[in-house]
Amino acid sequence: MDLGLNEVQQMLKTSAQEFLSQECPLTLVRAMEEDPRGYTDGLWRQIVSLGWTGLAFPEQFGGTAGSFFDLAVLLEEMGRALLPGPFFSTVVLGGLTVLDAGTEAQKQDILPRICSGEMIMTLALTEPSVSYEPSGVETVAQRQGDSYLISGTKLFVPDAQPADILLVVARTSSEPDPAQGLTVFLVPSGSPGLSISPLNTISSDRQCQVVLEQVSVPAGSTLGPVGEGWPVVARALQRAVAGKCVEMLGGANAVLDMTVDYVKQRTQFGRPIGSFQAVQHHCSNIALDVEGCRNIAYKAAWRVSEGGPSERDVSMAKAWVNNAYDRVCATAHQCHGAIGFTKEHDLQLYTRRAKVQEMTYGDANFHKELALQYLDQ
Repeated sequence: MDLGLNEVQQMLKTSAQEFLSQECPLTLVRAMEEDPRGYTDGLWRQIVSLGWTGLAFPEQFGGTAGSFFDLAVLLEEMGRALLPGPFFSTVVLGGLTVLDAGTEAQKQDILPRICSGEMIMTLALTEPSVSYEPSGVETVAQRQGDSYLISGTKLFVPDAQPADILLVVARTSSEPDPAQGLTVFLVPSGSPGLSISPLNTISSDRQCQVVLEQVSVPAGSTLGPVGEGWPVVARALQRAVAGKCVEMLGGANAVLDMTVDYVKQRTQFGRPIGSFQAVQHHCSNIALDVEGCRNIAYKAAWRVSEGGPSERDVSMAKAWVNNAYDRVCATAHQCHGAIGFTKEHDLQLYTRRAKVQEMTYGDANFHKELALQYLDQ
C-alpha cells in the first residue's frame, strides 16, 4: 500500500490548489452562503472545462478514466477551499453509484451528461430518523402496472434543488431483514408530487427536505435489481464516507495554515504570540491531528479505490476524522481568541462546516460500532 501521490496526482493537486485559490476565494464562499442556489454557473462551467466532473469515469462516457484515489486528491483541495456547488453530490453520490449499479442504457444516458456538466444528481437516503442503516428507510414504493408510486419524506438531501435526478431509496416490500426489500429509483426532480424545500443548517450547505406524494416513475427506473438496493446504497456510502473524510482533511489543513499565519502576526506583550510555548503546543497538536487525518483518510480512499473490503478502514477513518477535525477547530479558536468566533473571520466558516460534516454519514460513535464489526478484515 503506497499512499504517496504519483506525478500525475501531484500535478492535479497543485493545479487544483492554484485554480481554487484564484476562482474560489472565501469571499465567494461567503456570498454563496447567502445565494439561494449556492453556486454560480460560471464557476461550475470552469470546473467542467477542467475535466473534474469526468475524472473518475471511463473514457467511453466522456471521462478520463481516473481512480477514486485520484478523485480523493481533488476532494481534499475542494475541502480546503470550501468549494460551493453540487460536485460531491453529482459525482460521488450520483454518478459513481450509476457507474456501479446502472444498466448499460442508464450509464449511456446519464454519465456523459455528468461528465459534460449538463446533469446534476444527488442521493436521497436519510429520513426523519436520520439513520444510515436500512431500518431507517420508511419511504414506500408500490408497484402499479408498469410504474411505481413512491411516497415518503427524505431529509438532509444535499443539492436537491438544482438536481435533475434524485436517487431515491424506497422500500418495495416488507421483509424480516430491513436490508431486504429496498430499491433505488431514478426520480426526475420535476416529477408531479415531488416537492423540495431548503433546510437551514449551521453550515449553510444547501441541504433540503424532499417530500414524495405518490410520485410515479416507470418500472425501468430502478438502479439495480428490485428489492436488492441496500448493497448499492452500502457501496455508495463507502465512497461518500471516504470522500467526506478527505474533504474534511482539506478543511483541517486550511485551519492549520490559517492558525500558524495568525500566531506569527498577532503580537502581545511586544512579541508574536507564536513565540509563547503554550501557543506552540496548540499548533503542534493541530498539526498532529491533521497528519493523523491525512494518513487514515487516504488509507480509506485507497481501500475504496482498490475495490476490496473497505468497511473497517472507512469507518475507522470517519470516527477519527470527525473527532480530529473538531479538535483542530477548537484548538484554533484557542489560538485566535474571540476574533475567531466573529462572522467576519474565516475560521468560523470551517468550524460551522466541521460541525455538520462530523454528523454527515454517521458520527464517531456510529462508525466506532461499525468498525468493531469488521475487526477480522
